[in-house]
Amino acid sequence: MKLLEHHFDTAFDAPDGIKKLRELILTLAMQGKLVPQDPNDPPASELLKEIKAEEKRLIKEGKIKEPKPLPKVTGDEVPYTLPKGWQWVRLGSMGSTNIGLTYSPSDVSESGIPVLRSNNIQSGMLDLSNLKRVAVEVKQSVLVQEGDLLICARNGSRALVGKTAMIPALPEAMAFGAFMAIFRSKINPFLLRFINSPLFREMIDEVNTVTINQITQENLRSTVFPLPPLNEQSRIIAKIDELMARCDALEKLRTERDAQRLAVHTTVVRQLLNVADTDGHIQAREFLGQNFGELYTVKENVTELRKAILQLAVMGKLVPQDSNDPPASVLLKQIEVEKKRLVKEGKIKEPKPLLMITAEEIPFELSAEWAWIRFFAVNDVKSELVSASDFPDENQIAPDSIEKGTGRLLFNRSVSESGAIGPNNRFYKGQILYSKIRPSLNKVTIAPYDGLCSADMYPINTYVNSAYMHQVMLSEVFLEQVRLAENRVKMPKLNLESLSQFVIPLAPLAEQHRIVAKIDQLMSMCDTLEQQIDAAGATQSALLAAMMAQYGGQQCA
Repeated sequence: MKLLEHHFDTAFDAPDGIKKLRELILTLAMQGKLVPQDPNDPPASELLKEIKAEEKRLIKEGKIKEPKPLPKVTGDEVPYTLPKGWQWVRLGSMGSTNIGLTYSPSDVSESGIPVLRSNNIQSGMLDLSNLKRVAVEVKQSVLVQEGDLLICARNGSRALVGKTAMIPALPEAMAFGAFMAIFRSKINPFLLRFINSPLFREMIDEVNTVTINQITQENLRSTVFPLPPLNEQSRIIAKIDELMARCDALEKLRTERDAQRLAVHTTVVRQLLNVADTDGHIQAREFLGQNFGELYTVKENVTELRKAILQLAVMGKLVPQDSNDPPASVLLKQIEVEKKRLVKEGKIKEPKPLLMITAEEIPFELSAEWAWIRFFAVNDVKSELVSASDFPDENQIAPDSIEKGTGRLLFNRSVSESGAIGPNNRFYKGQILYSKIRPSLNKVTIAPYDGLCSADMYPINTYVNSAYMHQVMLSEVFLEQVRLAENRVKMPKLNLESLSQFVIPLAPLAEQHRIVAKIDQLMSMCDTLEQQIDAAGATQSALLAAMMAQYGGQQCA
């Protein structure tokens, strides 16, 4: 045990370390390596005789039926050698099991008997807050008793099959449902730890049944189980509970630490976003330069940092303004002239007039060189629908191709590889592609090549720096309006009318280029941070894996 205790810090630092540590504790327990053996303990064979004698008594009294004989445990079923005094047995030789009550929806009643179901097992404990009652006659065999193990025997999720809780003293008689099972044995406290162990999970995952996500009574009874002497079971349970309590404390400590880090980060960023415009960019640069290596040791904070960078950018606080830059108003006039030329040449339609922006729509003040504008003042959607099946070799992009929050393309594929056959929009290199379908409304990218995109995406032409507009559309200024538009309509898609009215901040063109360059630099730093976090986590996980492998073959004393 001394060896195991030395590595709690390792488990604390690894991303899934505490979960792995819990698994290790149970694995060692089932191998007989968690506590020392006592040669004075009566061996497991004596316990087996006692259980068999009790079973015969209950059969004779008519309290249970005589079970079917179980096959002997064979050598190829045994995963490892047990300590002296232990014995491999089948679970069915330890006690009895029953399946639960079957009832129809019409039997559900406010005054019937409570029926325990899968959702009444929460975090390994019985939860009575969501009881369902049924008004049917029940047999004694489907009533639970204090000390029974209630086991989820069938579920839509395979991971939930096998979750178990021990029945405590109950305020009234209760039954258990048809997708559940109970196991009744004098050694249930130890069996509960076995069922929670990786060994049991491996065994039920190997079970082949007609319905994949279930374990039958026959499967449960035939499961091979490492039986320790009764006295050693008590010592093992006490040690497991002691170590699991330490794991609980570690989890609480890590949760508090991560919450504190996030709270500090959130507070600093809020202060940063609220500084005066005159010195905002200076404080922003100082903050970002000084705190990268301190606060950003968890990915959640790096994600928040990315959002803060974009927010500072669209507020005009990421880079200094240059008084020599032509203001955004000049850029708007140039765009207006360009649009008129394109309308005259028949390349675009005459745009609809846009509503004036009201004071209530402006979320924060901008510098005099910037301007608040409607989205369609500098962008338009260019829809060119074609049949995807006519262009099997073209590049194809859909919402699932785009990483949310960053706009990075996750992979490249052709139309035929995507399986698209219906209408798709043609897009061209440099256009902005925006997913208009819920829940992918935060997916936007710049097309790196020509191709076809899902009809659930808008190909957007912009008259400003496309990388700047891309970052605007990833920022909270834009996404907050997306969320409001979602709430106003029942349709699962963002329509053009809503998009056209979005209010966005426009920087002078020269400043747009500086903003994009600074964002690229800072996002690269964020990428590095995430890589460092992953590398540190991988190192800690490797250390923990080595520890588990080491202890899997040693006696912990």
